[in-house]
Amino acid sequence: MPRHYLFFVRDTLPQPAAHLIQTVQCANAAASLGYPTRLAFVDRGATAWRPWRWVNPGAQPVDEEFSRFFNIQAGALNSLNLIPLAMPWPIDRVKHKLTNASTVACKYYWPRHLAAHTALVHTRDWNFAKAALKQGVPVVFECHHHTEKPFEPEMATHPLLQVVVTVIDTVKASIVRNGIPEKKVVTVPNGFNAGFLARHPEVAQEWRDRLLTPPFIQLVVYAGALHDFKGVDLLLEIAPQFPQVKFALAGGPAEQQQHYRDRIAKLGLENVAVLGFLNQYDLANLLQAADALAHPHLLGKAATFTSPLKLFDYLASGTPVVATRIPSLENWPLVAQIAAWCEPNRPQAFVDSLRHVLENHPRSAEGFTPNTTALRPYSWEARIEKILSYVDAQYHPQLPGEHL
Repeated sequence: MPRHYLFFVRDTLPQPAAHLIQTVQCANAAASLGYPTRLAFVDRGATAWRPWRWVNPGAQPVDEEFSRFFNIQAGALNSLNLIPLAMPWPIDRVKHKLTNASTVACKYYWPRHLAAHTALVHTRDWNFAKAALKQGVPVVFECHHHTEKPFEPEMATHPLLQVVVTVIDTVKASIVRNGIPEKKVVTVPNGFNAGFLARHPEVAQEWRDRLLTPPFIQLVVYAGALHDFKGVDLLLEIAPQFPQVKFALAGGPAEQQQHYRDRIAKLGLENVAVLGFLNQYDLANLLQAADALAHPHLLGKAATFTSPLKLFDYLASGTPVVATRIPSLENWPLVAQIAAWCEPNRPQAFVDSLRHVLENHPRSAEGFTPNTTALRPYSWEARIEKILSYVDAQYHPQLPGEHL
């Protein structure tokens, strides 16, 4: 029985959050490459009360709902399995170390049910990474945010800690400053889901027919978290200057959506619509329906480390993108593919850039065509291959047909 490439998140899946989408896309890519892949996550739902799942957290195939939510590739379905780790009451409901989901995952599920079948752990959860190292299993650890807490020296220098991956050099500096040897830390940008390259002009036109009722003739889409610092309020501020443009906001949990619906109503904006969170399959079609895509991120702490997850999928849609120049994008590898850049925190600059794009990049009936040559090195599959190039060959998950 081959040992698996195990991805772990201490969250329930599926749910809308960028860090979860990122991890699932990595697992999706590993499975697409043919590696026997398992994705373990926390299950706090009703099924967590079934006692047999506490002693046998078996792997299960990806169902249709999960597949559409994350746009799982057809080629990954045979190699990717899910392992929901049951966390019944009082886990995470009663505040105590022994009833913490991290403790249960790291002290019970990992050593008793997962470790023996795992070739390599890939996670953003440092507690789980440490548990794997203590069990003698090699680890790929991802860290995408600045860290101020020092890493434990014995774990930071552990020979089985193969590589620490981040997506931006400013975060790399803080990781090294807090104890990870520089030779172990690499910057590897995020990627795009190949499903966003598939053209669906009929479905895209359905989005346009739904959203572009008179007097609206052009569609601008923002996809992502609904926060002020992401530039959502800037879009509301400039919307009145585009009376023939419909602005569609896709993403965010229910409370964020309601907050902006209330703001839009208070401002009397008839050309802004909150669409709610869309699964990755439907989002791909919405991006293809747009005349332009907006990335209006503001300056601030987040702008020094934010991972431009949406920008890769934006570009995979082929639709021209208007983006602000924030510090985390200074060395972004696909800078030249953005249709228009403008200075952040300047609404009029965004207005001018957006108007230029809408006037100079007319959308055809079939939509836009992505630059697949420029994008190819930044697929999630290419990212996994890059990360594995930093992992000793002896610790690579075994591909079907390979012999140890």
